[in-house]
Amino acid sequence: MKGSKVLATLMLSAMLFTGCGLKDQQAIIKVNDGVITLKEHDDLMSKQLAQSPFAKMSDADLTGNKDGFVYLMTEQGVVNQLIIQKLLDQEAEARGIKVSQKDIDQAIKDVMDKMGGKDQLMNTLRNNGISTAEFKKDIKVQVKMQKLATEAGNIKVSDADCKNFYNKNQDKFRHADQVRASHILISANPYQIQQEITAKSKTKMDEKELKAAVEKVMAEKQAEAEKLAKELQADNSKFAQYAKKYSEDPQSAKQGGDLGFFAKDRMVPEFAEAAFKAKPNTVTGPVKSQFGYHIIFVTDRRGAGVVPYEKAKSDIKDYLVQEKQIKALDELTTAAKKKAKIEFVDQRYNPEEISKKLHKQVNDMSGGAADVLQQQAKEKKSK
Repeated sequence: MKGSKVLATLMLSAMLFTGCGLKDQQAIIKVNDGVITLKEHDDLMSKQLAQSPFAKMSDADLTGNKDGFVYLMTEQGVVNQLIIQKLLDQEAEARGIKVSQKDIDQAIKDVMDKMGGKDQLMNTLRNNGISTAEFKKDIKVQVKMQKLATEAGNIKVSDADCKNFYNKNQDKFRHADQVRASHILISANPYQIQQEITAKSKTKMDEKELKAAVEKVMAEKQAEAEKLAKELQADNSKFAQYAKKYSEDPQSAKQGGDLGFFAKDRMVPEFAEAAFKAKPNTVTGPVKSQFGYHIIFVTDRRGAGVVPYEKAKSDIKDYLVQEKQIKALDELTTAAKKKAKIEFVDQRYNPEEISKKLHKQVNDMSGGAADVLQQQAKEKKSK
């Protein structure tokens, strides 16, 4: 009897552990000899819904109602994306395309260089809720698709192509008046200070006490900024050194506070007004903004004009290469779809079924207008 219980327990455990992996392997769509699993679908859905503007506008759980309008709209795109990616993966495999660790490392380095360093990249990932593992996975897919596009299409871009694009799109390279400035930020946000005081306080503070405590910290921050500004107005040669030591803007602090050239509309109003009024090689401030107190050192300025071709050439080439890669992948996808065998194991994930549900919801909300428009479109097509 005891042996039977042990055997039964082991069988139950095996079933439970096996069940945990069922979702990982459960095929919802077959694409030729490959499959798209429920886990792949759910993972991408979670990612897309989390990044949806609807998620940011509302605290509602968008994954809760799988027949909801936002969920279905997102799912329609996700299913198509998964099918296209599977087709392109199969095409890459058939062509023997591989992605090495060296390829991935180089691609990550290129991204970091364009974004201004590793710290800037990591901050961007954090702000968008993307893990390092997800980013590396996406980079690997991107490199594979670039290799596939290069092999499938004519991706060569000549200097003549770049020059021709530059000449035909002069408006894209015009810039307004710009200044080059460095800054030191003494962070001073009243709301953030209030949160920090509340978190650190061992006793509950009433509104009057809390307000006084916040004002005290703000005054201390202002005094610190005024002291630094006075010292730097006397000797601006120390600005980069002070920025690295005192500035609470970590990205620019590493560059000695340098923000490069920028147009007036690229900065918060208070900062921009002060920077554009200042003469080169002068220290001004502190200037208060929503971020705190800024000490600004204007180092150069230039009038409105056009970015020279030689400076724009590299970005133009990257853009034209990317455009050709996208076109090559689109053509490859269209051809692959025509000869592909796609089977929806669960019809719930068939884009046509999703479209029907969306149409019904729009039709119900519009009092039948969607049906009328659909019928008009059919009649127009038949003429």
